[in-house]
Formats: sequence, structure tokens, C-alpha cells
Amino acid sequence: MSFSWLTCSLLLGTLCAGYSLGEAETRECVYYNDNWRTERTNQSGFERCEGEKDKRLHCYASWLNSSGTIKLVKKGCWLDDFNCYDRQECVSMEENPQVFFCCCEGNYCNERFTHLPDMIVKIRPPPRVPSMLNVLVYSLLPLCVLSLALILALWMYRHRKPPYGHVDLSEDPGPTPPSPMVGLKPLQLLEVKARGRFGCVWKAQLMSEYVAVKIFPVQDKQSWQNERDIFLSPGMRHENVLRYIGAEKHGTSLEMELWLITEFHERGSLTDHLKGNTVTWSELCLIAETMSRGLAYLHEDVPSHKGEGPKPTIAHRDFKSKNVLLRDDLTAVIGDFGLAVRFEPGKPPGDTHGQVGTRRYMAPEVLEGAINFQRDSFLRIDMYAMGLVLWELVSRCSDVDGTVGEYMLPFEEEIGQHPSLEDLQDVVVHKKMRPVFKDCWFKHPGLSQMCETIEECWDHDAEARLSAGCVEERIGQISRTISSTTSDSPVCIVTSLTNEDLPPKESST
Repeated sequence: MSFSWLTCSLLLGTLCAGYSLGEAETRECVYYNDNWRTERTNQSGFERCEGEKDKRLHCYASWLNSSGTIKLVKKGCWLDDFNCYDRQECVSMEENPQVFFCCCEGNYCNERFTHLPDMIVKIRPPPRVPSMLNVLVYSLLPLCVLSLALILALWMYRHRKPPYGHVDLSEDPGPTPPSPMVGLKPLQLLEVKARGRFGCVWKAQLMSEYVAVKIFPVQDKQSWQNERDIFLSPGMRHENVLRYIGAEKHGTSLEMELWLITEFHERGSLTDHLKGNTVTWSELCLIAETMSRGLAYLHEDVPSHKGEGPKPTIAHRDFKSKNVLLRDDLTAVIGDFGLAVRFEPGKPPGDTHGQVGTRRYMAPEVLEGAINFQRDSFLRIDMYAMGLVLWELVSRCSDVDGTVGEYMLPFEEEIGQHPSLEDLQDVVVHKKMRPVFKDCWFKHPGLSQMCETIEECWDHDAEARLSAGCVEERIGQISRTISSTTSDSPVCIVTSLTNEDLPPKESST
């Protein structure tokens, strides 16, 4: 056994030495950007490659081929990628890609690029007489492999406790659904923007577009699969619902990562925005109205349209300010459907386990474990959470006669940043408390009407809560009727609203 280990070490050392000699250092690449006007860069030239010391650098090129007409898209430096190792020429090997992509090692190796599919027949070199080294390698290699396999089997037997707890790896996550963008290159991860219980969200670049890549570990495959399926439901394209691009699987077994690719919004979530900014009355109305419009669309049954099947009612089940994203113009889009459930006529809704979601935003009936497992019950749970998110917005409105406090989560003042389930049950269920309204809010006619709407969203009686469509209509009417304050004066120019002027209260069905 000791002889075989020594021999294996010598062989591996020889192979590694040979490998390092074949590595070509890349310092500069040919640069080109077809979108140079939009991205405000140079059109062509040379790019100096920079990266971490222990990472390899490469050059790349990407182009389109339309009926034999080649259109160059981009050239430049490419970060460490094992697919590019020891390639001295830039050659695309894929059979029929939508976008051609190649990478290589060595200065300016991407100056020329070509496409040679894998099926090309390679010319075989004339057979050589085996040398003594080859005979030695082929004789001892099986012995080395067998020795390593035995040692690895023994180690795995002794450490057979699974590293991720109970994970059913026998069930495959299923085939990745077809998507117009899946498989496009280059898709390059840039920086982590958020972390959560599901994994993390990366800002990434897909050609000239920034996208968000949500990466799930394999043990959270159910959340990935559920969110993917919700996005693929008929009729899920809406201006206030996050736009889906594609889903991919990377790696195998325990190392597998499940990717969900969506549009990217630089402003981030409503939580992030409210932490660092106050909002004016007009901004509050814009965010609240577009947010309620998105939730109303999710809750709605939409008949077949333009060849698509009917859109089912979708209950979000984890509605909170962290899952509301903001565009640059402050319109809201709703995302994160890992816990969402569909209600389709004649079909069971799937997993409708009661106590799911974020504890702080759970409705009283969820905290009590007293849910009626019907469609309308789940929609009313979303509406309770919407009331809390609207309170967060109002608490950061700058158009009030008084100072605006620091951003706080719902119930943070009452029970802190990390409440237990028992804390929330005591406050929300038994004491029937809700986040506090400040007196100065009622001096602003718009905010006072908004507070009334919030109270009807988080009503303890689930059947008494407003529907998302009613909230959208009310906020629209309030914002049109109440004139916003000027930037210089806290005095409002208003037209009074009475309860009779507001849209009638309706059930959240």
C-alpha cells in the first residue's frame, strides 16, 4: 500500500507540473462593445485584465450569426472559468446556440474567433510506440485508483451523517422549463445584493442587461420549484409583478445550486428604501397604489387571453416590505413566490400548511393556528400583511407636521427586532394590538384617510378586511382628491373626503 501511495504521488506531481507549464498568462485582451453608446464606453481597443491573485484570467468574444452574417457583440476580459483553461484559440463548441460565445487564455487570443461544433471529426495522429513511462502509468494507475476508492469508502462510512440534515436527494428537481433566455452567455455574477433563509440574490450581467440571480441550495429545491411554477402560471406578466427570465440548475448532488433569474431593480426592496429615505405624500400614494394593484392582480382570476390559459388566483403568503421591489420611478413590483399557492378550479391548491411566512407579518388567525383552508382565507391573510406594509410607508412620510422617526418594522417598538411566536401571539391575538398611529398623521387629511384604510386591512375579523382591489381603488381616489404638500410648507391644500366618498367596503374575495 505504501508503494502505491508513493507512486501515485509521483505521478500526480508529474501531471501537475505538466499542467502548470501549459497555462498561458493573460494580461490584455482585445476589447469591443457593440452597445458602447448606451453603456458610454469605448467601442474598441484593448482591455487590461485584473482579478484576484489566485484566479486565472481569460479573454472572450460573443457574436450573433444571422443567416451567415456575423455581428460582433462583445470582446474583453473574462474571469476565472474552468471552461476556458488551456484554450489558446477562441473557439465556440456549441452546436447551435442563440448567442455564440468563446473564451481562451493568452494575450489578445480573442482577436480571432470561430465556431467548431463538437461533432467535427478530429484527425487522429499516427499511433506511437508506447514508452516505458506510459507502460508504468497504465500499469500502476488502476492500483492507485482502487486504493483511493477504498480509503474514500472507509472515510464516508465513518462520516455517514448527512451534512444538510434530512434531504431527499433521490427526487430530482425535474427538468428546467423552457425559457427564451436560459443558456444565453455571457451571464456573469457580479455582487451579492441580499441574503435570506433561501440563499442569496446576486446582481448579474446578461449581455448588456443587469439581472437578478436568486441562488437556492439543494435543500431548498421545493421553494425554487414552487417559485418557478408560480412564475410559469398563465397570465403572470403584469407591470407590478416581478418579470421572470429563466431557471437553471448548476452542479450535481449535494453541490447542486438552483438558479432563478429575474429582472433587476437597483433600488432594492421597499424595506431598503424606507431605511435610508423618507417619502413624500405623492411618492407614498404611488408606491401604495402600484403595490396594491400588483397584489390585486395576483388575487384575481383572469380568463384566457391571447392564447394563454386562464390565470389562477394566487395567494402570496409571505407579503412584506422586503418582498416589494421598487423601480427607479418608485413604482412597486411584487416578488418572492417561494411560499405562494395557486387556486385553480377543480384542482387541489397544493401545500397549504398554516403557519408559513414571516412571523412578524402573520395574521391573528395564522398565529392562532385557526385558519379555514379556503381560497378567501389565504387572500385575507395577505391583506392583513398589506395593512402592516402600508403602516411602514405612512411612518416614513415627510409631509407631516412634526419630525419623522427612524424606520421601524411593524411591532418593533412593542416587542423588539426578534420577537418569538409567543410574543406575537400575546400582542396580536390576545391583546389585539396593532402598530401605533401618531397624532400628527391625523392632521394630514390624506394620511388620516390612509390610516382608516389600514385599520380595515388589519381588522381582527378576517372577513371584515378590505380586498386588494378595494385598497387600490381607495388609494387612487384619496391621492386624486388630496393635494400634496409643497416642499416649503407643511400646510396642505385639501378637498375634504368623507367616508361616503370612499369606495364601498367589500369582502376580500
